[in-house]
Amino acid sequence: MRSPGQTRARAGTADRYRRNALRPAPPVRPALPPLPVPAMVAALLLMSCTPVLVSCTPAGSARQDPVAAPSASARRSAGRVYVTNQLDNTVSVIDAGTHKVVATVPAGTGPEGIAVTPDGRHAYVANSESAKVSVLDTRTNKIVKAVAVGRSPGAVALSPDGGSLYVTNGVSNSVSVLDTRTDRVTATVPVGVSPVGVAVSHDGRSAYVANSGSDSVSVIDTRTNRAVRTLPAGSSPVGVAVTPDGGSVYVANEVTARVSVLSTGTGEIAATVPVGEGVFGVTSAPDGKKVYVAVLGPGDVSVIDTGSRRVTGTVHVGPPGTDPFQLAVTSATVYVTDQGAGTLSVIDRTTMKVTATVTVGNSPYGVAVSP
Repeated sequence: MRSPGQTRARAGTADRYRRNALRPAPPVRPALPPLPVPAMVAALLLMSCTPVLVSCTPAGSARQDPVAAPSASARRSAGRVYVTNQLDNTVSVIDAGTHKVVATVPAGTGPEGIAVTPDGRHAYVANSESAKVSVLDTRTNKIVKAVAVGRSPGAVALSPDGGSLYVTNGVSNSVSVLDTRTDRVTATVPVGVSPVGVAVSHDGRSAYVANSGSDSVSVIDTRTNRAVRTLPAGSSPVGVAVTPDGGSVYVANEVTARVSVLSTGTGEIAATVPVGEGVFGVTSAPDGKKVYVAVLGPGDVSVIDTGSRRVTGTVHVGPPGTDPFQLAVTSATVYVTDQGAGTLSVIDRTTMKVTATVTVGNSPYGVAVSP
């Protein structure tokens, strides 16, 4: 059994396979008549004496398809970008400066959400099919531990100090809390039905959980590890983001194609923003002025201005079937996993243009950036 988020996650890849199956086969060229023996010998001698230059691309390397030159602020970015590949059971490690894949790390089965600790030393990967969280040592690019959690873990979020990890368990209807110092589960918090997304407030006091099966957002008090409030949302909320000031929570509602803006003070929906068909991932910029939303249907990333609570920009990532899915944002760059295309799109926040497209694994799902 899979959560609604998991079912939708595989749709992009299925569509791609369907398109490939319907593609007409290339025409068959007629066979050439055999060469006479003397001519064949001469051809073989010629081939053995002629140098052949071949340009090869190693398997797993990054393909770059720049659409626009990055701005100066984007060029200054460094570090690593981590992408989970759901159907390959791997994590792609990408150099943020060169946009090249530098490592491919085997993970658990069905890797989805990923988060990197503030010190950049470890990445935590939720494996939906094996019901475990893998701990990746970023210095060696190896999995050093696997921690059992609930059934169908999907999203992960770290506390600001990196000491606690919150994991949604889509089938268990719960959130597992891991102590990252011991890599042990210290609490299991019951939430709504089919939790898909999770985000932690910048003060670390609250964790917000999008429950796709009960159209709600659970609020966990991180000091007691108990759900203390239930907030309304739209139909099938799957993504959730908290603004840096903690005043608003943005919730992506997959079925209604809208983003709900919740007031953390009143606990009510303060605004509803129409975005597009197939909204999923949502994240806030570090300064809190913009919120970015992945819109699968048209292949876009929508930009919401948090002051006006309106869509003020759209970046077209690719044609329908590209399936932009999850996002990570830095001060200069937006990274978007393209589930149907098997790529990671790199967007310059200054120019709002795609500056690179990196080939990763099969059905890329989650993305995280090291500090």
